[in-house]
Amino acid sequence: MHEATGYRAALTAITLLVVAVAGCWAVLTPAFRAPDEPQHVNSVLRLTYGGGWPAPGEALMGRAMDVAPQQAALESDIPSRHLNRDDVVQYTDLDPVPDQQRLEVSAKNALPEPGSIVRSLDTVDQMTQHPPLYYAAAATWLRATGTAEARWDQLLLSLRLFDVALLAPLPLLAAAAARTLLGDRPEARPTALVAAVGVLFVPMSAHILSAVTNDALVTLSGAVITWLVARVLTGDLRWWTATGLGLALGIGLLTKVMAAFAVPMVILAYLLAGPAGRRVLTDLRRTWWPRTARVLVVGVVAFAVGGWWWLRNLLVLGAVQPVGIPERWEPAPSAGLGYFVTTVLTAFTRSFFGDFGWLELRVPPPVYWSGATIVAALCVAGLVRRDSRKDAAVLLLLPVALWGGVVVNAWRHYVQTGWITAIQGRYLFVGLAALAAVAALGLRPRTGAVPWFVAGGALAAAVSLAFGFRGMYWGDRESASDAAARLAGWSPLSPGQLVAVGALTLVVAAVAVVACVRFAVVERTRRAVPTAATAASTATATDGASGSV
Repeated sequence: MHEATGYRAALTAITLLVVAVAGCWAVLTPAFRAPDEPQHVNSVLRLTYGGGWPAPGEALMGRAMDVAPQQAALESDIPSRHLNRDDVVQYTDLDPVPDQQRLEVSAKNALPEPGSIVRSLDTVDQMTQHPPLYYAAAATWLRATGTAEARWDQLLLSLRLFDVALLAPLPLLAAAAARTLLGDRPEARPTALVAAVGVLFVPMSAHILSAVTNDALVTLSGAVITWLVARVLTGDLRWWTATGLGLALGIGLLTKVMAAFAVPMVILAYLLAGPAGRRVLTDLRRTWWPRTARVLVVGVVAFAVGGWWWLRNLLVLGAVQPVGIPERWEPAPSAGLGYFVTTVLTAFTRSFFGDFGWLELRVPPPVYWSGATIVAALCVAGLVRRDSRKDAAVLLLLPVALWGGVVVNAWRHYVQTGWITAIQGRYLFVGLAALAAVAALGLRPRTGAVPWFVAGGALAAAVSLAFGFRGMYWGDRESASDAAARLAGWSPLSPGQLVAVGALTLVVAAVAVVACVRFAVVERTRRAVPTAATAASTATATDGASGSV
């Protein structure tokens, strides 16, 4: 009982730490300065105020979202932008708009003017190329929290906190997947805790998934799918599990097309479900129909919940994934395959680990290449271990399929136009729980190492937050207090509230480390007691034998 309580306390503390770090990013990131955040907010407002879901390319930015990004100085350059532009105003040269002068969003300005037409590409909201589930859920959140009518900065923070709530189950699901695959083995709990804290070693995930984006919901869907696939791999062929998989996949499909890349993983999981070392072909001859029936249930439920949207696109719009915004670049000469490969590998890797803001604040190359090397090495270790080879291969199929799908799409566009687009590491976050679980399986840490990994994750999060603060708010020849004052000036929170958020995060980090130390002590004690009992039993038996001679 005590060891189970210690594990649950440690996992809860790690989850709270992940949530606290994401909350810090939610208040740190300048307004609308995350990929497509103005458009995501605009689509939420459209559904909040009854504007419907126009066809791709026909949705327009509302009046509020024409004004709010301007008041937020979105068109300026932050201090440490990877390429400062001389003809663009600097963020540090602008004074924050006073709170009382910031636009309040309401029914009067949330939607475009009646009869508005597309004037330029900047007026198009391309998000209607996606299904509407995330935006409908976020609209419900605004109504439930009473923030549908509020200053734009308060409304934006409310939506960011909604995404933080969607992020909260991610460490729990990564831990559940790893522990499910290891069963009752002694290393199961330490491995699960490391899987949970693994998301902190990908700082970009906290930055992106605390912004307003449909990636938050599809990432949660991918994490649930990963956990249920882990259950299937261990032999769980219950109908309820198949139904749950279909529901999670359908929710993902009604959010973003990225969820479709989980289908091969699900099918392979049912094909290989069962204990390691079984004769697959022999078993399949006997059980092919029960396994096929479960896959069919997954498919039917997933289609009923969200898959129908993509068939509807094909029938109505003539494309599975319609284009939400017209082509923005004139065709350019191709620079060749070598340029494509090096650009894609670099951009994908960098934006997976740290390309903050609107992909403008880049971490140094040694950071993201080191991160990629470590993750790859741990995944290979998971594949090499005999007792996790099958499980690791199935889970890795999700991030590999996502990576391959994005690259193929980018290559097609590159061949047609000469431009490389849509290469962003956030597209892999659907498989983030799978990556965390497989990396932990490859690592298999000792119990005593768990607190060190938690402390390391907390340190990685702190460094990334400091890097973001420095790069977004701290101008040349300025002090830290100048940067802090700028953050407070732009934030909807007061200086005292900002300090409280940071202090609370530090407290949660300390509690997480202490909880994991306690877990390690309890685990060691639990293992030492049977060893001592066995030794005592052996000594008694020996003494008895000696006395009888």
